[in-house]
Amino acid sequence: MARIENPLHPERVCWGCSEYCRADDLACGNGSIRTPHPRELFGDDWADQKDDTASSVNPERVPKTDS
Repeated sequence: MARIENPLHPERVCWGCSEYCRADDLACGNGSIRTPHPRELFGDDWADQKDDTASSVNPERVPKTDS
């Protein structure tokens, strides 16, 4: 799993599905451009970042549903 988490050249692969197509051969049809690796978007420490989305939700802004 370490190769997928920290690849040497993430720009050479599309990370949009489990096929891991070459960047110039998107055989899966997952869009017209490659999906970047999280390291390209969030930096080298992307796996260590904590997900604070659930704790940062403002309960006053969450729409109420009629059940």
